[in-house]
Amino acid sequence: MKIAVDAMGGDHAPAEIIKGSIRAANKFTEITIILVGSREKIMECIPGTGLPPNMEIVEAGEMIEMDEHPAAAVRNKKDSSIVVGTRLVHEGKAGAIVGAGSTGAQMAAALFGLGRIKGISRPGIATIIPTLHRGKLLVDVGANPDAKPENLLQFAMMASIYSELVLGIEKPRVALLNIGSEEGKGNELVKEAYELLKKSSLNFVGNIEGRDIPAGNADVIVCDAFVGNIVLKTMEGLASSFAKLLKEKLTANALRKAGALLVKPGLKEFAQDLDYSQYGGAPLLGVNGTSIICHGSSDETAIFHAIRVAKECIERGIIEKIAMEVEKFGQINHDKT
Repeated sequence: MKIAVDAMGGDHAPAEIIKGSIRAANKFTEITIILVGSREKIMECIPGTGLPPNMEIVEAGEMIEMDEHPAAAVRNKKDSSIVVGTRLVHEGKAGAIVGAGSTGAQMAAALFGLGRIKGISRPGIATIIPTLHRGKLLVDVGANPDAKPENLLQFAMMASIYSELVLGIEKPRVALLNIGSEEGKGNELVKEAYELLKKSSLNFVGNIEGRDIPAGNADVIVCDAFVGNIVLKTMEGLASSFAKLLKEKLTANALRKAGALLVKPGLKEFAQDLDYSQYGGAPLLGVNGTSIICHGSSDETAIFHAIRVAKECIERGIIEKIAMEVEKFGQINHDKT
């Protein structure tokens, strides 16, 4: 098994990308990690011990900047690290691509280079969010801000498969993110999507409001990318602000500092549960190949876990299972109509 990693994409590339990749290579010795990017810049970040034996470098002389138009950049920069890495997946030389650069560029590279799974009209980005009852899946968080009802249905179906196979959740509860829990609430998009989900073979539990997400009342939360991205960034901001405020209050004086030492193990676990880097990257569900999209600010830990997620997707045949289930899903719902 080989996993390609875009060494040049991300706020902390290539140093943190390489650190996370080396950590993954040392942990998962059964896989080979391919660093894609400028060999010269990559080698500058390699420790004195050198690359682990299960790591390779594939040269890519260009990189796509965050402010470039994604589709145009992918078309014009054929030798960019994300395009070359995605091409390795298309050619069967790698089983997955992991990237922390421009989300739009990685999506465009996947759509142009890998294509969509037959029957899927648009891919969706699914990410794990922390809740009171383990991590749950939110989809779409960045691919389609102008989604159609049938897109939301397909997102729900693919995320449900992912939740079952990768997260180990039997019959995942699927909910539609809305402004109210009652049927008939929301704009035309969610009202039409509600009807499609209700008629589907999914374990659809109805609408869910934003305040219910942290409680873990659903295993898969479905929405368009405009809403999903706002929800995701708001949760990340709240978690970061809450952690800073908690630290400030617990260290305000000597007595509180002494008390903080007693609860330090619990606080450490709490912080870890809220840390996005522990969940790895977000799979781009619906493209005909495994593409894991990471946060732009991903550090060593985030990249390590993103590679772990890519490994699990390959091992469990997520792409093949989604393709099979799309065909079966379509037939079941065709028979219902």
